[in-house]
Amino acid sequence: MLQYPKFNPVALQLGQFKIHWYGLMYLVSFLSVWCLALYRRKQLQVDWSKEDIADLVFYGALGVILGGRLGYMMIYDGAALVRDPLSLFRIWEGGMSFHGGLLGVLLSLKWFAHKKQQSYLMIMDFIAPLVPIGLAAGRLGNFINGELWGRVSTVPWAMVFPHAGPEPRHPSQLYEFTLEGMLLFALLWCYARKPRQRGRVSAVFLLGYGCLRIIAELFRQPDVQLGYIGIEGFTMGQLLSIPMILLGLGLWCYIDNSD
Repeated sequence: MLQYPKFNPVALQLGQFKIHWYGLMYLVSFLSVWCLALYRRKQLQVDWSKEDIADLVFYGALGVILGGRLGYMMIYDGAALVRDPLSLFRIWEGGMSFHGGLLGVLLSLKWFAHKKQQSYLMIMDFIAPLVPIGLAAGRLGNFINGELWGRVSTVPWAMVFPHAGPEPRHPSQLYEFTLEGMLLFALLWCYARKPRQRGRVSAVFLLGYGCLRIIAELFRQPDVQLGYIGIEGFTMGQLLSIPMILLGLGLWCYIDNSD
């Protein structure tokens, strides 16, 4: 059994002003996506200016924050939202939904595509390989916050998390950092280096994330307010990933049939 590091969730405090590690991880993710987008623009010789890239990242970040927070509160913690509507704005306390954030990004980049009068699928193919880096940073934020811990386990690297009881658990945040973050980034980055039919990269992202999230959820403790769903014992994360896989398969087949 490993000892969970006793992180201070506050990275810096100046009087009453606090900067949380969780928030810093989002800043790191947006800066990383911006730098990679600039590199990818040169790699693909996309006719976009630096201002276009900045706009793309801004619209994406807006979709992540608004969609992620709204999605979490509505899907995972609706009762808390009813009791305390202002909790919607306390992002530093944690509580962001990837699937809600994804929906927010899809909508915000649809508006970006309309504004720039460019192909929506082309924009999604451009940004898809960059998304896992942001996911990886977010999972590190979850680990530092000591939230979204794993199921009880006897593996040698199991940890006792604060507020999770005395039993050692899978560090599922690090599993997701590895699977949905670094592994998916490597796969997508390599796949997207060569010219692909429009929509292929987006389809691979949907399929890859959906499958890897379902695997990671096998080790993650379900949210206490939801628990396991159905007699099969699915988690909400697994159920929400199934439509992603179906959408990815549908997009892949659509591209095949449109040749």
